[in-house]
Amino acid sequence: MTQPAPPAQHHGPEKGAVTGPATEPVRKKGGGLRALGLRADVRNLSLLGVLAVLVAVGGFTEPDAFLDTGNLQLILTQSSVIGVVTVGVTFVIISGGIDLSVGAMVALASVWATTLATQGFGFAGILFTAVVVGLAAGLVNGVLIAYGGMVPFIATLAMLASARGLALQITDGKTQIVTVQSVLDLGLPDSYVLGIPPLVLVFAAVTVAGWLILNRTTFGRRTVAVGGNAEAARLAGIDVRRQRLYLYLLSGLCCGIAAFMLVILSGSGQNTNGNLYELDAIAAAIIGGTLLSGGRGTIVGSVLGVLVFTTITNIFALNNLQSDVQQIAKGAIIVAAVLVQRRTLRGGET
Repeated sequence: MTQPAPPAQHHGPEKGAVTGPATEPVRKKGGGLRALGLRADVRNLSLLGVLAVLVAVGGFTEPDAFLDTGNLQLILTQSSVIGVVTVGVTFVIISGGIDLSVGAMVALASVWATTLATQGFGFAGILFTAVVVGLAAGLVNGVLIAYGGMVPFIATLAMLASARGLALQITDGKTQIVTVQSVLDLGLPDSYVLGIPPLVLVFAAVTVAGWLILNRTTFGRRTVAVGGNAEAARLAGIDVRRQRLYLYLLSGLCCGIAAFMLVILSGSGQNTNGNLYELDAIAAAIIGGTLLSGGRGTIVGSVLGVLVFTTITNIFALNNLQSDVQQIAKGAIIVAAVLVQRRTLRGGET
């Protein structure tokens, strides 16, 4: 006679039961995100500490010159132009891309906006031309990368060469002097608002707008998603190609605004404008915590990176140190920032 089968032995949880291991990845993921946010805050505080040290060094080595109100205004003004470019570059890098053409786009926009024909339209004509040229160059980059399938490094490198060549052709190697007084007036102390230069106010507005877009809009979330995993973003319903096009348009827009600011600052348009801006902007974004591989970055960190580099340059100039020493110092800072990034990533994976 067949013996009845013994009751099944359930060594695991019943079906539908919530187990510790099943919920562990969710808890760990949330903890990882909180840890990354904490690390971003720590990085920003560290950069503020570096700035404080630099101010102390400048005040100690050249107290009269460095701490002078005019010099501090100069540091902020010089930070403003490259800072606006850096905001656009930060978005591109967060998306997993790169833009090597920003300096050349600034040069092209500045010389096109300062031709005699353009200056005939006055203040509005110069501003409009600078912005439109920046947007047009960004559009070309975006189309080549998003819809042409070109690698961002190659596409923007080609734009760098082309924009520089076109800027040289427009100016014929000469400096184009601005004669529109309303533009020049914005660079004079009389135009300062409560002691703050107008260019600094523009930089502040662009920074706030960039922070809001990145952290408080769907566009910002899509940017991070594309940089983190483009295929996963596509499967989630994000039009990755269109998003990348918009990002390079944004970078071009920032370059157009920066070109107009540079015209105000220098009172001229030159084909050499924006020289090495691409390196300075990328370096500032990196030390600010933006990953070159994409998926993470902060506008605040990038802005602090710009201020660190500009302050270093100012201190070196006041102390009559050679420019090669400045470049060595910047290189060392970049290497240190990348090493810190790698260590942070390893910590986030554990």
